[in-house]
Amino acid sequence: MKAFLTLGDGIDALWQVERPEPRPGPDEVLVRLRAAALNYRDLLVVNGVGGWKPREARIPLSDGAGIVVATGERVSRVRVGDRVAGIFLPKWLDGELTAEKYVAPLGGAVADGVAAAYRLFHEEAVVPVPDHLDDVEAATLPVAALTAWHAVSRRSRVQPGDQVLIQGTGGVSLFATQFVRALGGSPIVTSSSDEKLERVRALGAAATINYRRCPAWEQEVLRLTGGRGVDHVIEVVGGENLNRSLDAVRLSGTISFIGLIAGLGGTVDTYRFVTRNVTIHGIETGSREMFEEMNRFLLARRLHPIIDRPFPFDELPDALRYLERGGHFGKVVVVF
Repeated sequence: MKAFLTLGDGIDALWQVERPEPRPGPDEVLVRLRAAALNYRDLLVVNGVGGWKPREARIPLSDGAGIVVATGERVSRVRVGDRVAGIFLPKWLDGELTAEKYVAPLGGAVADGVAAAYRLFHEEAVVPVPDHLDDVEAATLPVAALTAWHAVSRRSRVQPGDQVLIQGTGGVSLFATQFVRALGGSPIVTSSSDEKLERVRALGAAATINYRRCPAWEQEVLRLTGGRGVDHVIEVVGGENLNRSLDAVRLSGTISFIGLIAGLGGTVDTYRFVTRNVTIHGIETGSREMFEEMNRFLLARRLHPIIDRPFPFDELPDALRYLERGGHFGKVVVVF
């Protein structure tokens, strides 16, 4: 089988290898990957940033979907022919995230990912994908979609009429926009691109803000909400941007904290947590149980992920460079 490997030495240093097709153990399933979606995290791994740098040669990418082609003798959850996706944290099946469950995330420093023609999964670590999605769409679900679902549905518990500030138009943000709209909420979306804002309005955004033309965007959020602030913030930027999210959220609102685009730290007015009486949640992807719940919602509402463009698998380095440039709208995917 074909696979890409990285030592965290940059996109140009990725190399492709041929490996034997793996065989499943008693509790494992062999998945023939059909597509894999790219995330910002993949750039951190391939470029060797901090703790994301692999300790040895690793197969990158964490989002993939395919078809089960072989199973071990004890497997009962899925059958040959089922279309499935692997879960990002293979031990987080349900309940809250614990140290015992927070192990071996796919495509990172300590575990191989899905940039390969075949991959073995424990039978507990795969989820059937919704029938109405094609392989490219299904590949986008394990990280970006599930993170957005966790934030919007489980943490913020968006209700009809809630106003939700969604920062940016990346993968998580676009899924969050779709989920908020489908739940009856009103998304307010920020971006530096008028073209992207026009497209996100077509997805159901109630209002949009170009933060380049409106640097004090938090004040615009207050204006749009009559001075009250939004009920919830999907915070994907991080760093000192959290101060501005605190200004934009209503008293006793919620902030789902996901992002690290602005870095891993920053000066934050922590007392503002008190005066705003807010709840701030850190969001780490989600459990298998959340994934299954999200898939039922996607199927019931007939929601489709937004795809920017697919690349052939052999062009994975080009796909990563394209993602790195940041001009995409929707998920960037490689197809096997």
